[in-house]
Amino acid sequence: MMNKHTFTIGFMLFALFFGAGNLIYPPTLGMEAGTTYWWAIAGFVITGVGLPILAVAAIALVKSDARELSNRVHPLFGLVFTSLVYLSIGTFFGIPRAASVAYEMSMGPFVESNGAVLLAFTAVFFLLVLIFSLNPAKIVNRIGQFLTPILLLAIITLIVGALFTLQEPLAEPIERYKSMPLFKGFVEGYLTMDAIAALAFGIIVVTAFKARGITHKKALIKETIKAGLVTGIGLTGVYVAIGWIGAKIGDSGTHSNGGEILSSAADLIFGPFGALILGLIVALACFTTSVGLVVASAQYFSGISKMSYKTVAIIVTFFSFLIANQGLNTIITVSVPVLVFLYPIAIVIILLAFLHPLFSKPQAVYRGAVVVTAVFSLYDGITAFGIQLPALKPLIESLPLFNAGLAWLLPAIIGGVTGHLLGRKRHQ
Repeated sequence: MMNKHTFTIGFMLFALFFGAGNLIYPPTLGMEAGTTYWWAIAGFVITGVGLPILAVAAIALVKSDARELSNRVHPLFGLVFTSLVYLSIGTFFGIPRAASVAYEMSMGPFVESNGAVLLAFTAVFFLLVLIFSLNPAKIVNRIGQFLTPILLLAIITLIVGALFTLQEPLAEPIERYKSMPLFKGFVEGYLTMDAIAALAFGIIVVTAFKARGITHKKALIKETIKAGLVTGIGLTGVYVAIGWIGAKIGDSGTHSNGGEILSSAADLIFGPFGALILGLIVALACFTTSVGLVVASAQYFSGISKMSYKTVAIIVTFFSFLIANQGLNTIITVSVPVLVFLYPIAIVIILLAFLHPLFSKPQAVYRGAVVVTAVFSLYDGITAFGIQLPALKPLIESLPLFNAGLAWLLPAIIGGVTGHLLGRKRHQ
């Protein structure tokens, strides 16, 4: 049975995960996948829901944070990788992206966009984010009990309206979804940032349960999984529904991104009032995620430095404010290559956390799997940045699942197995 605290923490985790990317990418997937939608959204849910919940459970396994998990490779790797994760999902990309999307979709329909308006909006946005973030002990009650229900109500209103209004048949999928739509959806789920964000949010969940007297490892894991199920059910339902909106509206006009798809749907369903509903959804989703990311980032960086939590929270918020004013397109352009590099490494570390007890010398397995994965994901990140490496291209393209964006998978398994064998041989 789940108690009130588990539901509240589950709702909080839902709100923390459900941010800018979660709104933008499922409708785009639905529009592009068309008749292959169900396969594509299944892949998206694996990386957009399954992996984040596993990541939070993995943090509960170590009863600490992502650094302790990453330290199983090497302490220096743990420091560098975890810092990159927090910087990526926090100050450099995640928080500024959330603020920029909130601005474009909540203010865009009502005012003429320019630098001064963006500056004013982000100033107010980040001031409120900082106020909510300065007392992390109250984040569960503030978000889990108050903001999440409002967010869910606004989303449900849009979804119910879509079910009665959008009746067009599904279109044919675009070329990249005609073959292996499950794997295409899987890779698309990277863009939510949620699997690596979960490495940061995990400590918020663990801290929330510890504050309620749950400190024993088995009990902590059990309650974390329960809260994760609450979060997972909510995220899956929302992803499937707003993805379906994209699939049903695919032929109704020209749309360049998921935000435009949802804007068109809101207008078709509710007319001018739809922009208000959508603006509320976006503003709340991006706000709650930003608060969670500031809290997680400040807790981590204050822990590895001599600065206070309050000082770090102010620094994170201020630099996020500066980067948000560079514009959404700039943020997305720079963030995609970094995510392509970090995501496979994060996936390997998360999965190995659950396989950890099976190995007699687990550090050798972690090192073998992570080092090999890092080499191949670095190639993917470099090419995603627009830099070509013709000497390596034939080798990479010959690997299984290359066309699905998972060329790193088989090498990661081989690296882990090799590490296991070498570790056993060294200690015989």
